Amino acid sequence: MEDTVPRQNAPLLVFDVNETLSDMSPLQSRFAEIGAPPHLFHLWFAGVLRDGFALTAAGSFSDFSAVAREGMRALLSSAPEWSGDIEQAAVHVVDGFSHLEVHPDVPDGVRALRERGFRLVTMTNGSSDLSKRLLGRAGLADCFESHLDASGPQRWKPAQAAYQYVVEQVGVRLDEAVLVAVHPWDVDGAQRAGLGGAWLRRDAADYPQVMLPPTYTVGNLRELAETLA
Repeated sequence: MEDTVPRQNAPLLVFDVNETLSDMSPLQSRFAEIGAPPHLFHLWFAGVLRDGFALTAAGSFSDFSAVAREGMRALLSSAPEWSGDIEQAAVHVVDGFSHLEVHPDVPDGVRALRERGFRLVTMTNGSSDLSKRLLGRAGLADCFESHLDASGPQRWKPAQAAYQYVVEQVGVRLDEAVLVAVHPWDVDGAQRAGLGGAWLRRDAADYPQVMLPPTYTVGNLRELAETLA
């Protein structure tokens, strides 16, 4: 892809990764492969976020993979109908993150944003290396200038320190950045920290009214490019 010079006044777009860029639905098949009901994926992932948030709120930190593995151990050990090697099962499920692909709208949407001169980075509570590999498999490696994760600030999003870390690393002000995420808690956290927020509404769920309303609401990344043009 031919490089595009960023527009002088265009905001930095900070992309969440898990579920925002990556299609995590294949992880349900990982549950089936270890003999667990696929629907447990949703309970497990919600628990991973809960525990990561709780550690940050308590002033502590653990990386995503460790929290995810421990979450699998807790979930499976409490399921009387499941039997097997918990350690191997946890590793198998968490390894699925290394094989995910992006949502169908991501390649065209990301390229459209770059063609309009926007600077793009990722910031994940997961692994920046996995983010880089995910986008590499999609042919988008040259579209993002940086891949960041929670290990830098030692705080999971939506802690303010996580968003502050991003703008410090990239060299912009908070009000010069827009966080793009499918998760309302991430959009809300970014806006409370001083960034703009673009909520990527990938399903029919409403945005929680207890949170700050997003600066932008779009259904896909191509729509985001058109909205910001």
